[in-house]
Amino acid sequence: MNEFPRIETERLILSQLKVEDLPLVVEYLQSKIFSDLTSNIPSPYTEEDAQFWLNNSQQAFENKLGYTFAIRNKDHEIMGAIGLHDRGDDKAELGYWLGASFWNKGYITEAAKAILDFGFNELHLNKIYATHFLHNPASGKVLEKIGMEKEALLKQHLKKNGEYFDIPLYSVFRNKD
Repeated sequence: MNEFPRIETERLILSQLKVEDLPLVVEYLQSKIFSDLTSNIPSPYTEEDAQFWLNNSQQAFENKLGYTFAIRNKDHEIMGAIGLHDRGDDKAELGYWLGASFWNKGYITEAAKAILDFGFNELHLNKIYATHFLHNPASGKVLEKIGMEKEALLKQHLKKNGEYFDIPLYSVFRNKD
């Protein structure tokens, strides 16, 4: 796939991140809640962090290691991001974030269903998996809504700010048999 894909759902457009998106990304991710609820969003979140993320996302796509989509409304304004990151062996990790003003409206569930479809039907993945912090049960509910099942609890799997966290691992397979 040489051109970055564009996916449209009922309410959303999933498309490539652009430099023009970065000011809103920085604005959304200023809240410390994102650092508290994710493993890789720092606090404070700076313009340099956003540029680094954009560059890494572009390199991952160019090297066929990942797809980071901007989650946009139908007016093309960025609301968050969602991605699949290839871990080899026909599997990829799902990750996402959404600006707080868009929470509890089903946007992540809608975007994630579309990304699973893309992963299985376009990338021919066998397994898509995701993790979340136990103190972010809403993320676990999203994973369950899109058909993922809890596979394991990874004990002290992540270290953030000097603290170890148990992380539930969810997954879904192309063939659910």
